[in-house]
Amino acid sequence: MRIALDAMGSDICPVPDVEGAILAAREYGETILIVGDEKLIKPEIAKYDSTGLKIEIVHAAEAISMDDKPGVVGKSKPNSSMHVGMNLVKSKDADAFVTAGNTGAAMTIATLFTLRRIEKVKRPALSSIIRVMNGRTIIMLDIGANTDSKPEWLLQFALMGQIYAQKALGLQNPKVALLSNGEEETKGSQLIHDATEIIRASKLNFIGNIEPRDMLEGNADVIVSDGFVGNIAIKTLEAMGSTLFKLIRSEIKSDPIATVGGLLAQRAFRRVYKQVDPFEIGGAPLLGVDGVVIIGHGRSNAKAIKNAIGQARMAVKGEVIQSISKGLKDFPE
Repeated sequence: MRIALDAMGSDICPVPDVEGAILAAREYGETILIVGDEKLIKPEIAKYDSTGLKIEIVHAAEAISMDDKPGVVGKSKPNSSMHVGMNLVKSKDADAFVTAGNTGAAMTIATLFTLRRIEKVKRPALSSIIRVMNGRTIIMLDIGANTDSKPEWLLQFALMGQIYAQKALGLQNPKVALLSNGEEETKGSQLIHDATEIIRASKLNFIGNIEPRDMLEGNADVIVSDGFVGNIAIKTLEAMGSTLFKLIRSEIKSDPIATVGGLLAQRAFRRVYKQVDPFEIGGAPLLGVDGVVIIGHGRSNAKAIKNAIGQARMAVKGEVIQSISKGLKDFPE
């Protein structure tokens, strides 16, 4: 398997990007194509013992920053590491593409300039893979690609999410739910009401509406929403986790007895942190484009990059793209 990695993606690229590539090549034994400025990449690779590792450099003269406007860089930077990496997937010279770069740019370049959409896909969807109670892993989509959605788009999001959960995450007969403000079918917006009707009529394992509390308890495997609601929900979850650990740390340091208790509970805290640490997942798929594209956080460290490459590997092994294409043939236009 050959996985292309955007070395110019993270906030402090190419340092964690290259280290993550080294870790991935060592752990997974796959060929990692490190895409970006060769002059910057070579010195980083030289810091590590890469003997025997399947590492290749693919030069890309341009890089896309987090400040670049997605609609502009699609045309203005045709030699960017994102363009080059995704074109490797398009030409079958790579099986997947991983980036921790500008999410909007990645979606624009994938959808309009390189990979394009899978046939019959109305809108691609950004996703997030989340660990919830009891060590369960769920997928949530859309988390920002489509602010205003239509019911039939949510149906396709549900299908694509269910296929990813099945093929890449290894979940059997994943349960699909719509994120809403109540379990009752009378709750939610008109979009939720209309989407409920058509998703329930499909062959998906649809369990109805779900509230955030039930989502975090792992009562569904695929959480579907429009991009506006999904984006707010995922950012709230991330902020909540960060704030909670800051509060705990502050309270532990507040008096000697609490400090001793905190030291005794360190192992438990580490296990909890690992459970909610997004870097343990690394990245999540952009679903609906005709190729495996995994997008990670801009602040990714080497572990996150390695795990994002692992997500790409699972998606390729699970034949996610082929399964989505096949699944859409049985769905209404």
